[in-house]
Order: sequence, then structure tokens, then C-alpha cells
Amino acid sequence: MAKKIRVLIVDDSAVFRTTLKKALQADPLIEVVATATDPFDARDKIMETSPDVMVCDVMMPRMNGIEFIRRLLPQYPIKVVVVSSISEAVLDAMNAGAVDFVAKPDLTIGRTVRHFTDELIEKIKIAANAKTLVNDAPQPAGPGIAPEACRNPTKRLIAIGASTGGTEAIFQVLSQLPPTVPGIVIVQHVPPEFSRMFAERLNSLLPLTVREAKNGEYIEPGNVFIAPGDKHLTVKKMGPKLRVEVAPGEKVNGHCPSVDVLFHSVSRACAADSVGVILTGMGSDGAAGLLAMRRNGARTIGQDEASSIVYGMPRAAFEIGAVERQVPLSQVASTIIKFITS
Repeated sequence: MAKKIRVLIVDDSAVFRTTLKKALQADPLIEVVATATDPFDARDKIMETSPDVMVCDVMMPRMNGIEFIRRLLPQYPIKVVVVSSISEAVLDAMNAGAVDFVAKPDLTIGRTVRHFTDELIEKIKIAANAKTLVNDAPQPAGPGIAPEACRNPTKRLIAIGASTGGTEAIFQVLSQLPPTVPGIVIVQHVPPEFSRMFAERLNSLLPLTVREAKNGEYIEPGNVFIAPGDKHLTVKKMGPKLRVEVAPGEKVNGHCPSVDVLFHSVSRACAADSVGVILTGMGSDGAAGLLAMRRNGARTIGQDEASSIVYGMPRAAFEIGAVERQVPLSQVASTIIKFITS
């Protein structure tokens, strides 16, 4: 019998703690070993019960969840899944070291309690096998690459796909790229309310122009397009130009947007003029599409196992021969520059 995942629930609402405990323990692979009312109570429970995963709210009394994660992880490398309403606080929690997040139920957008608990159970299981990486504050992974490094690129497009752990990985890559870089299209598995917020946060921190993609926008150098959280993102060639198209559709590999949908569209539109990048994430979304890109002439990059929060998508791509160069996250940006200038 598989070992159960030991979970600690931290929330200031007694009703929420009780309801969540009941829902989680209905899964045969999860055991709720303790609940806590705030970070101070949680710290004691962690020492007493040694949980594998902590589920915590962002807004709590005495200390917010973000500060708690920042202080906790250097001492106790526990996996954290944040439960919160969609807000920029979620991005801060991810930067502090949370593995993933789940949006609280919201009946106004059809997000029921059942949707919430099903997603949380899935992400607890992913988190239990993920790595814990500690960050102090949003900052580039290293010195940025000078604009002169890609003044005459031979490629026209960079396509990036990511899932679990991807928001921070994407930031680390983009923060090192100069504004002269070719246009970038990105699929990150996030809810629809979060994709716009993620794009706005990146735009405020980077020299690149980042926005949530809208149908029909043309791709220009220095511009980054993030897929809306409930629509597929594709690239289409229109004469000498490339443009993005966004549209709802069935889930592919369990996701909408899907990395495979993006990569396959790039393989058709401009594979020989592109670079494909697959970053940390659970599952295999993007592997087949990246292989199609490489077979049609694209240069391709995969994040290595040591630097991935979850080495699922990069592994799947590497094992089928879709990855030309596998590198640590810290070297993804410099490898992109090498590929677009050679």
C-alpha cells in the first residue's frame, strides 16, 4: 500500500479547516495529520507532526502566509500549496517558495467547492513529489544579457511552455533577456483570472513588454504574449508577419491552454525561425509539440532535472528526443541567445 501524504492545514476559519479536512481525508492517499489557526500554531504543529505538505491561506492573523513561507522554508523545507482568492498575493507566495496555489471556491464564475477540492487534492499529490526552492524577493537570476547580444537574430520567435513551478522559472528566464530579443509566446498552466495578473506583474518588473495575448495581435521584438488561462494560444503566419490567435477549445493533455497546441502551431507557422523552450511542470504537455518543432528545424531547449520544481514536462520531452540542449534554469536565457544568433 502506498504511503499516505501527510498534510497540515493552516487557516483561521474553523469551518474551513473542518470542511477541508473532511474533503482531503476522503482521498485514500492523504492523511491530515494536524490543523492550525495561524502561522505560530502551524510552526508548533510542523515540529510535532512532520507533515509532507502544508496547505495554507495567504491572509491570516498575526502573520500573513507569505511572510510565514519566507521564514519557514529555510528552516523546514516543507512543500506548500497556497489556498487563496486570486490576487497578487498569490504571486508573492509563489516567489516565497510555495509549490503551487489553488483558488478558493467562487460561485460567481462557476468554481464550486467540488472543483476546488478536486484541484487541491491533485496539487497536493504533485507537491509531495516536488522540490522546494527558496526565494527571497523578485529579482533576476543573474546579470541581464546586453541588448547588443541579439541585434541581428536569425530567429523570429521564442515559444515557452511551463506548468508547476513555471511562474518563477519564466520570470527568471525573461529577466535575463534584453528588449531586443525576438517576440515571445508563452503558455503557463494557470486559471483565467491569474494569467492577466501574471502578465501585468511581469510587465512591471521587466524591460520587455508583457501582456495577456489578445486575438490578432502581431508579434514584434521585445514583446511577450501570455496565453489567457482559459484559451488556447497559437501562432499564425500572415504574409511576412506572425500573429497570435487565442480561442477557447477542448482541453489537450488535460489543459487549456495547452503547450502542445502552441508548439504545434509554431511548428507549422515558422519552426525553422523559432526556438522552443520547455520548463518545469507535471505531466507531458508540450513534449510532442516540441518534437514537431525540432523535426521542422527549430532549436529546442529543456530545463534540467536538478533545477526543475517538477521534472515532468522536460523529462517527457527529453526522453522522446524533442530537446536539443538540456540546461539548468540559470542557463536557459543564455542558451536562447546562442540559438537565436547562430
